[in-house]
Amino acid sequence: MSIVRALAALLAVASAGAWAATAAALEHGEEIYSRCAACHSIEGNRTGPQHCGLFGRRAGTAPGYTGYSDAMKASGIVWNERTLDRFLRDPPRAVPGTAMTYAGVTDARERADLIAWLREATQPGRTCTIQR
Repeated sequence: MSIVRALAALLAVASAGAWAATAAALEHGEEIYSRCAACHSIEGNRTGPQHCGLFGRRAGTAPGYTGYSDAMKASGIVWNERTLDRFLRDPPRAVPGTAMTYAGVTDARERADLIAWLREATQPGRTCTIQR
C-alpha cells in the first residue's frame, strides 16, 4: 500500500471516529435538554421562552414571551456558545436577578454537548419554526 493510500485510509477512519463522537455528543446533548423541557421547548414558549432562533438572539427577546425578569432583559447578553456556557454553568450567578431558578449544568462536558445540540436544534427555518 502506498503512503498516500495509507494516509487516506487513516483519515477516513479518523473522520468516521470524529463523526461518531459528534453524533454521540449530539445525542447526549439532547438527553441533557430533557432536564430543560419542564420549562422550555424548542418551538413554543412555556414557563420559559422557546429556544428556536436562540443563537444570535439577544437575551430577553424571544418572540411572544413576556415572562422575562428585568435582569435578563437588561443583561445585554447575545446567545452564543460562550455566553450559553457561562449562563448554563450557574444562571443566578451569570444574571443576578434572573427568574430562572435552575441551579445549572455544572459538568463542562454536559454543557458542551447540550450547547452543540442546541446549535443544531434551534436553527429557524431549518430545524425549527419560531412561534410568535
